[in-house]
Amino acid sequence: MATVLVTGANKGIGLELVRLYAEQGNNVVACCRIPSEAEALSQLAQSNDIDVQQVHVGDGDSVAELVAHLGDKPIDILINNAGTAGPAFDQQTVSTMDFEGWLEAFNVNTMTPVRVMQALLGNLKSAENSKVVNITSQMGALSLDMTVGYAYCTSKAALNKFMRMAAIELGKEGVCVCVIHPGWVKTDMGGPGADISATESAEGIVTVIAGLDATNNGSFWKWNGEIHDW
Repeated sequence: MATVLVTGANKGIGLELVRLYAEQGNNVVACCRIPSEAEALSQLAQSNDIDVQQVHVGDGDSVAELVAHLGDKPIDILINNAGTAGPAFDQQTVSTMDFEGWLEAFNVNTMTPVRVMQALLGNLKSAENSKVVNITSQMGALSLDMTVGYAYCTSKAALNKFMRMAAIELGKEGVCVCVIHPGWVKTDMGGPGADISATESAEGIVTVIAGLDATNNGSFWKWNGEIHDW
């Protein structure tokens, strides 16, 4: 049995990841900002080994409280799933950029996964062959030409680069780090016209995570198991 920590666990892909790992018999630490409003997560936790924690992952003090709660508990898999689309896309262009919104996108999409990973390094290193998985987007790939969502795309591109660098450093200590594009998913962010359901995406992500090891450390994956160009 593994211990899996998921951020942004109250809905969408995060909720489905919690469900799948719990159904496999793992101990899941499910983090979200307001558990009292996460009805689906609360119901799931009633019949599974799920530790629901109130965490504002963008706030250092809140993350420190999570670390104190966990103590020296080993974390086998950390999934940084919490994210934001940033300002409205018509406020993410060269001529209309919402700079405050851009900073918030960087805080949530780039700095927050780093903050959580850094805070839990002790827990990750105490587990054998632990994994840090970051839910990114193909919109952050430099290999794709994009003209929409400047704030979102650049925040994900920065996440990708940081985690590729972190994979080199942490791989020497037995921690595998990767980024995964979850697909275009039918969530609040992806919208009803997206290609796949949150369940389909989560199932693919779980399969990819199961295959992570030192040989593919630092990779950029698609949810379906294919490698994504950087």
